[in-house]
Amino acid sequence: MSPHVDILDQPERLASSFFGSLAFHGLLVAAVAGAGWVQSRNTISMGDPNGGRFGAVTVNPVASIALPSHAGPKNPVATDTESAVPVPVSKAKPAPKVTAPDPKAIPIPSRNAKVSRPSPAAAPPDKWRASQKDLPNQLYSTAGTRVATPDYALAGGGGVGVGTNSPFGNQFGAYADLLRNRVAQYWQTTTIDPRLRTAPQVSVRFTLHRNGSATGIRITQTSGINALDISAQRAIMDAAPFPQLPPQFPKNEAEIEFVFELKR
Repeated sequence: MSPHVDILDQPERLASSFFGSLAFHGLLVAAVAGAGWVQSRNTISMGDPNGGRFGAVTVNPVASIALPSHAGPKNPVATDTESAVPVPVSKAKPAPKVTAPDPKAIPIPSRNAKVSRPSPAAAPPDKWRASQKDLPNQLYSTAGTRVATPDYALAGGGGVGVGTNSPFGNQFGAYADLLRNRVAQYWQTTTIDPRLRTAPQVSVRFTLHRNGSATGIRITQTSGINALDISAQRAIMDAAPFPQLPPQFPKNEAEIEFVFELKR
């Protein structure tokens, strides 16, 4: 039986491992160097490899780059040119150019033009005066009532207004003002005693139809003065027929009430 040999007591041979490691690292270094050489041959070098020795360089972006001009001499054949032939001088003055006026222009009147003024409006006819019989002990006048404008109503008249039960409301307020101004224009107060300065109100109601006619004219509130009540009722009769009802008015007739107040 062979004697027992302790494996730990025997020396290990490292020569093969050492030379193998040297060969591996040599091949690794050669591979890295070869890769760098190949990469350096395929790289395009732009600018100074040392950076121009100016350090950091600022680059400013621009919106556009001006292109070089390609303008050259113009072709006289292809370009319009003025004629070099001398033109004889004409003694006659050229006719001025007349431009047609704009059809939408508003003509300006001349300073010497005569301005036509509208004739003054004539006084409204008095229907009751034509049918009235003249009395020998009473004076009459053919002239109309003075200061008979919507601002003053009529001479001696305090005012005419639509009653609180007006069917027009805010939607047809302009039409209600038109009726009030027309009745105020026909209210005659010359037959009332001039010594009477104020009087109670008179209310007159009537039916206004679509075509502007008035029917059923009656006194709903008397002032106690017969002449004043009759003058208010006659104002409605003389002012009729009225302008037609507005097309948007929902009914074909309306109950209208006017209030007359005398103030002098």
